[in-house]
Amino acid sequence: MTDTGAFFSLVEEWEGSSVVVRHDRPTGSWIFIALHDHTLGRPVGGCRLKSYRRPEDGLQDALRLAEGMTLKWAAMDLPFGGGKSVLAVPPRLSRTARTGLLHRFGELLETLDGVYGTGADLGTTVEDMRTIAARTRWVVGLPDGLDLPSDPGPYTALGVWEGIKAALAHRFGSHDPAGRRVLVQGVGNVGDPLARMVVAEGGQVLLTDTDQDKAFALAVELGATVVTPEEAYDAPCAVYAPCAVGATLNPNTIPRLRSVIVAGSANNQLADDSCLGLLEERDILYAPDYVINGGGAMAFGLLHLGERDLDVLDERVRGIGAVLGEIFQEAEARGESPVEGARRRALATLDRARQGSD
Repeated sequence: MTDTGAFFSLVEEWEGSSVVVRHDRPTGSWIFIALHDHTLGRPVGGCRLKSYRRPEDGLQDALRLAEGMTLKWAAMDLPFGGGKSVLAVPPRLSRTARTGLLHRFGELLETLDGVYGTGADLGTTVEDMRTIAARTRWVVGLPDGLDLPSDPGPYTALGVWEGIKAALAHRFGSHDPAGRRVLVQGVGNVGDPLARMVVAEGGQVLLTDTDQDKAFALAVELGATVVTPEEAYDAPCAVYAPCAVGATLNPNTIPRLRSVIVAGSANNQLADDSCLGLLEERDILYAPDYVINGGGAMAFGLLHLGERDLDVLDERVRGIGAVLGEIFQEAEARGESPVEGARRRALATLDRARQGSD
């Protein structure tokens, strides 16, 4: 039974713009579209497909992720607003039912007439985006040429890798990953290419995934070591890189960490605000998630704006490392956390845009 009171409470407490909620009766799924801010432009953010214990958990995820997208676009100073969609689906969804759900989601987007643009996210693929695009014009980032990239994962991984090297430089005085161990949690579309980048530049990799067969297959290829998901937080490493689901950093896991840096691609890595203080107490350097994981959004946002030079895309994404380096230095000088510095930077971009529109 859905707790409608919880739905209303979540929306009432949210500081975003608006929320679209629809129940998909044929599949028993819930569709949530959260539009947080349109200061910089049309809200744009990925479509997440996931099973949740309760529908309201899916709504809460959409609200948090939409706010994160506002900060992400602002931190990159790109002309998009913060938005996110979540398809909260039953545990077992057939291929036919999934296709029908994606078509109906696309039809819903079309009725909104461009107030929100979507793309791939956790649980959805480029092929899913093509399925949605069969019913709507408002899918962002689908390639319009055979020579253009179709998967944002490698760009997200590139930004995370540059961010990790910036964190290594801040903590150890050198970008060089040689002799440093990086634990990659989740070896999917981002974790896999990230692990390859670490090894290619001389770093050491620990891999963990709920799909242990996938982790072992990649480990054999790279000469890496696999740890079980239960052991991941206790494994000695320089960098813990969460690259799967969010909220892996919580009061239970943070005391177990044996890393000095947290830098990964997952959204909403902190279970709640208290976790930031726990990391600071342990002197663990934290790379704000919406900055370090912005490479895929940046690359495909630029493609959507007309950029076709792949070297330019690489250069812009690699710039995430320099941005994080500035955030780390400024935070240290001010005696604050990098999260506070990143948020101030993003809010300054939004304030300039609002003043310019007055």
